[in-house]
Amino acid sequence: MTDGQSVDGGLLLCGCGKMGSALLDGWLAGGLDPGSIHVVEPYPSTWLESLARETGLGLNAALPEAPGVCIIAVKPQVMEAALQGLRSLGTGETLVLSIAAGVRIRTIERAFGGAVPVIRAMPNTPAAIRMGVTAIIGNARVSDRHMADAEQLLGAVGETVRLESEDDMDVVTAVSGSGPAYVFLMIEALAAAGEKAGLSPEMALSLARSTVSGAGALASSSGEPPSRLRENVTSPNGTTAAALEILMRPSGGLHSLMDQAVIAARDRSRELGG
Repeated sequence: MTDGQSVDGGLLLCGCGKMGSALLDGWLAGGLDPGSIHVVEPYPSTWLESLARETGLGLNAALPEAPGVCIIAVKPQVMEAALQGLRSLGTGETLVLSIAAGVRIRTIERAFGGAVPVIRAMPNTPAAIRMGVTAIIGNARVSDRHMADAEQLLGAVGETVRLESEDDMDVVTAVSGSGPAYVFLMIEALAAAGEKAGLSPEMALSLARSTVSGAGALASSSGEPPSRLRENVTSPNGTTAAALEILMRPSGGLHSLMDQAVIAARDRSRELGG
């Protein structure tokens, strides 16, 4: 990238669904030149079509010969077809950055050939509000410059972390990739419990949503470990302590359930990756 405004050779975004759109929106908000971006999306949204008309963004035109970066943001089930259409980019001049869940680096290498630098990334849905976290890992062809470029592009939607091994990606998928769903379920469960205890559905949901959102923001900003934050709220023999006695049971408590959930998601990620 040059001065944070363009990608050397241009940027090709293959797939512009929810995650692709979040990335594109973040790049443009960060000042990336829309004229340096080309998007391939068979079912473009009204927003994307308007963006192309108004900004000069390339949409579904001829592929650039050797873009600096190609980001593959398609669903895993259409990954094979997408790779077929991108084989001409396997010269080694283009960094291939995949955010397709469960698709391993070796699958992309087989499609492009051994010369291509490949980075696999796992973002999560808070990227839609630029509060996501994305884990990345590259193959042997990836340079420090490639990693820095990937971090800058993915940093448009939140934080990035580098992994030491691709095997860790299955656990990342289970923790942060699938993790937002666990938190949304927590909101559902807390609201439902509040309703059963006597609150109106609207009040219970409002309290549950705001409580989880506020607690998450506090956990991010305080610098304290979550165990200390929990202890700060828990008075001896108080209401919180009574609730935590249930949630922290060694068997059937939240820790036990979360262990099982993360392992199940990790194992499923491994199965999908082949």
